[in-house]
Amino acid sequence: PMMRMPTMSDNTERGKIRNRDAGKQIIDYSGLRYNNITPTDIDGLIEFKGKAFIFYEFKYNNAMMPLGQKIALTRLVDAIQKGGTPAALILCSHDNPASEDIDAAHAIVKGIYWKGAWGSGCGRTVREVTDGFLKYVG
Repeated sequence: PMMRMPTMSDNTERGKIRNRDAGKQIIDYSGLRYNNITPTDIDGLIEFKGKAFIFYEFKYNNAMMPLGQKIALTRLVDAIQKGGTPAALILCSHDNPASEDIDAAHAIVKGIYWKGAWGSGCGRTVREVTDGFLKYVG
């Protein structure tokens, strides 16, 4: 059978919240504890045409990542880089209350993990940093 090609309406809805109720579900990882290790989440991921990976972690009001999450995500980025594909982790900050949606593109970058080291976001937005990274990896 032939694969269905996306229509224009498919592309205009990309990235938008599709099922708000499902997004409110909480995943209980307590049954997946291994000593002091439990699963972590990833707030966002872009796989860019096999050329690069960008992971996003959003925190409220400049909160830092818990140590276990930071270790897991930086090791993931390092492993991808070691395999020869550029990868970065972008730590993002927002000040929206839980009752409001977060505009990911306009959140402020607090840190960028790239090539084994953390750098500053220099007050740039997530969109600006993402655009720059994708232009760099071309």
